[in-house]
Parts: sequence; structure tokens; C-alpha cells
Amino acid sequence: MSSVDRILTTPLHQMHLDADAKMVPFAGYEMPLQYPLGIKKEHLHTRENAGLFDVSHMGQIKLTGQNVKQALETLVPVDIVDLPLMKQRYAVFTNSNGGVMDDLMVTNIGDDNLFLVVNAACKVADFEHLKSLVDIGCEVELLEDVALLALQGPKSCEVLAKFAPSCIEMTFMTAKILKIDGVECLTTRSGYSGEDGFEISIPGHQAESIAKLLISDEMVEWVGLGARDSLRLEAGLSLYGHELDEQHTPVESSLSWALSKTRRLGGKRPGGYPGDVIVMSHLSEGTKVKIVGLQPEGRVPVRDGALIEDGAGNRVGQVTSGSFGPTAGKPVAIARIEVSYIDGKSNLFALVRDKKIPVSVVKLPFVKQNYFRG
Repeated sequence: MSSVDRILTTPLHQMHLDADAKMVPFAGYEMPLQYPLGIKKEHLHTRENAGLFDVSHMGQIKLTGQNVKQALETLVPVDIVDLPLMKQRYAVFTNSNGGVMDDLMVTNIGDDNLFLVVNAACKVADFEHLKSLVDIGCEVELLEDVALLALQGPKSCEVLAKFAPSCIEMTFMTAKILKIDGVECLTTRSGYSGEDGFEISIPGHQAESIAKLLISDEMVEWVGLGARDSLRLEAGLSLYGHELDEQHTPVESSLSWALSKTRRLGGKRPGGYPGDVIVMSHLSEGTKVKIVGLQPEGRVPVRDGALIEDGAGNRVGQVTSGSFGPTAGKPVAIARIEVSYIDGKSNLFALVRDKKIPVSVVKLPFVKQNYFRG
């Protein structure tokens, strides 16, 4: 087996085995899909208490250089230059056609340093993409031997404050170096569940001791990939390879909110990133398709890939993510459909095993987002 085919493991792999997790291959890693508690209970526990997720498969990248903020703006349609110290911002890499190559989180950690978290399946490609910045004076480092833990849920701050009291000073999308069990950890108040929570970057060899500390709290349960997906779906959060792909611009994927005014036509620094002309034309002129929420009738889940038709049988879209929402108590779905059918007046149907399930276009999210904004 070549090194390319080799399944990787995270620094917490043995902990998952000890916890009787069901392990599956995911983005080149063996990852926990679920634990004995089960996906539904893990999901509901996160909404009500605190869930602990091993997200160490994600890529952690450090950018360094005198003009590092300006340099990163050549690759993303987002305001990085004015990103304040220890603040985090959501961004996307675009290609020459304006399509989304990946979405990522960018944190200004000071001293001409940016800290990036990118998707696991894209991290090697993202690292190569970022190497273009070396020519304009940046150092690009893919951090190895690091772990990333996500503590998510309404009780997450209460739990973390027992070990790092200053976490209570943080608000959504801010960062802080927290000392947890004597270990300095770069921590952001963010996550992928729609709930309040933290993402904690930890040196790999110290990850297990910190994970044991957090999981020992009675309010915390391990949560796997299954519930991670149902949580983000209910919260209306996009997933790369589903709502986001290289064939569609951020505007076609309903991410206009993430495209900074500074980088738009009429802004201080318009364009200057791959595909800028196409993205800005979509912002000003609109698009033919968009990402929307769909509410299926009945109890049958409408899964990824299901086609959407109008009453006359014309194909008008496709489901990008779909499942049963444990908190919503009903099936939920996200789809890319033609803009002319997002009026709420059209009769739309999802094709599920040759049956037509009536669906309605609804506003996202399905479950209220509960980020702590102070």
C-alpha cells in the first residue's frame, strides 16, 4: 500500500477505540462515526449540554510574512487586511472561474501571523495553492503533529472555564491563547454545530491528556461524524463538496454574506482574487441558481443527490444535503435550485426511490443558531 493510500489516524485514535467508537474512513483518516450513545443522542446531547469532537483531521496552516494579510487577499474575496488581532473570519478560496476550491477559517494571531483551518479533504491542495504566496514574501507551514478538539454546546463554556477560566471573556469568532492543564492552546470561540463552543488547537503529544480532562466532565460526551453532520445541517451550515464546489461561485452557493464589502465593486480593495470578475458580476446581476433550505412533507428523509422537479416534471434542482433533524423532529434538506423557483409559490417535489415527495422552500437555519456574541 502506498503512502497516498495509507489511512491516517489522529493523536486521539486510541481514545476512540477505547470508547468503542464505530470507526470509518473519512478524508484519508480513520475517524469515529458514532459512539455507543448513538448519532441521535449524541446530536441531542450537544444541543442540550456539551459534545466533544475530534477534528484533528482538519488542516492547520500558519502563514507568516510582513505583508501576509495583503498576500492572502490575493486568494480570497474577503477583508483580511482589516481583520483585528485575535479575531477570526470565514473565507473561501476561489478558482479562475469564481468557483469555491475550499472554505476556511482565518485568525489573526499577531506579529504578521495568520492561522488557517481548512477542510481535511482539501488540505494538501490548499497548502499547494498557498505556496504561491511564497513568491511575495510569505512563509507557509502546514502544521504537523497537532490536534484540534471542538467542544460544542450550551454548557461548553461552563465546562472549559473549570480548566481555563478566562474563556468566559471570549465571544463568537474571537481567539485567545488558553492555558489548559498547563498547556498553551490557541482557542477560538467558534465551531460547526450552530451552538456556542470552542475549537482548541493542541500539540499532538498533549492532546490525549486534555481530551481526558474535558471528557471527564459529566456534561461532556464524545460526538462523532454522524451527529456533526446532522448538527451542521440543522444549523444551515454549508459543507464543502455538497453546498460548495468548484463549479459554483460563492454567490451561487448563497454565501454573499461572506464576501466583504471592501472587496466588492465600489469598495476600498475591489477584486484582486481568482475569478473576481465573475463573482462580482454575480453579486451585481444575480445568478440562475442558489442554495436554499427545503422542508419535505411527511417523515421520509430526502437525501443528498435527490433531484428536485416542478409540477410538470421539469428538473429544477438537486438536494446537496439531507437527513432527519433530531432537534427539528422532522426531515430537513438543503438544495441548489433555480432562482425562479424560490418564490414559495411553485409546487416542488423531491424524487425519493421513484416517489415524489412534496417539498417547500424555507429560510435557513432549521434550528436557531446559538453563538455567544456577548
